[in-house]
Amino acid sequence: MTIQKKIYVAGHRGMVGSAIVRLLEARGDCEIITRPHTELDLVDQAQVRAFLHEIQPDQVYLAAARVGGIHANNTYPADFIYDNLMMEGNLIQAAHQAGVQQLLFLGSSCIYPRNVPQPMREDALLTGVLEATNEPYAIAKIAGIKLCESFNRQYGRDYRSVMPTNLYGINDNFHPENSHVIPALMRRFHEAVQTGSKEVVIWGSGTPMREFLHVDDMAAASVYVMNLSDAVYRANTQPMLSHINVGTGVDCTIRQLAETIARVTGFNGQLLFDASKPDGTPRKLMDVSRLTALGWQAGIELEKGLRDTYAWFVANQDRYRQS
Repeated sequence: MTIQKKIYVAGHRGMVGSAIVRLLEARGDCEIITRPHTELDLVDQAQVRAFLHEIQPDQVYLAAARVGGIHANNTYPADFIYDNLMMEGNLIQAAHQAGVQQLLFLGSSCIYPRNVPQPMREDALLTGVLEATNEPYAIAKIAGIKLCESFNRQYGRDYRSVMPTNLYGINDNFHPENSHVIPALMRRFHEAVQTGSKEVVIWGSGTPMREFLHVDDMAAASVYVMNLSDAVYRANTQPMLSHINVGTGVDCTIRQLAETIARVTGFNGQLLFDASKPDGTPRKLMDVSRLTALGWQAGIELEKGLRDTYAWFVANQDRYRQS
């Protein structure tokens, strides 16, 4: 019998982690290990160490994180930096101690400076001041990259990092205040249609530009990068600049995004932009040439991805009615 790889996916109930699990299940060539928060607290170092020592996985996908939009980052900065630092620190160290050779850390495009040249290249890391609205989260994610690189340099591990652009899709967080822009707008437009409202208010001026990647594409890129040969990966990265951007390489304004979501949800009213609310970074577009050179490109077009996501939200909206 062929011995299957044992793969632990941390954060399997989140949007990205669940997408990775769906993809691995579809492949059918591995044993997938998951644990809910009620059984494993990733902020607890002793629990994480004991768990990984017990299961001895071949690969670890580190998709667990505390995430949220501008409002959540501004309201809970201590939670965002502490929880994310602890989760990634505990998992990366415990993976090493358990003899895990392969690990993939999932970061975020917010690691790059606020005023970095566009599109954002990997070598822009640590070249300027971060966006203030999500600095604590960004610092935690930068630390995760450097943890991976440090364990590689000191212990010869194969711990890789991928930095996704703004993600959306199945299992996104549709909370009215603590969600990212796509689920927040999607819920707002949906409720406007349901109540017959003639207008929807959108935070900011509508001029910032953003890039969006469907979570199924992110899962595909993650599995692809994890399973690149060591020779190919090393030939396209550097020991202290090893992370890889993941995105579409295409962006749009928030106004254009809102107009698309209005079309997807069937909202025909007026869009009002509240410029008194923060815009965040003026533009965030990933340079994905490194990933393209490695042989992977995104395949889900934005409006199709939004329609699929909206269909899932409508089918699962009961879970969000009380939030």
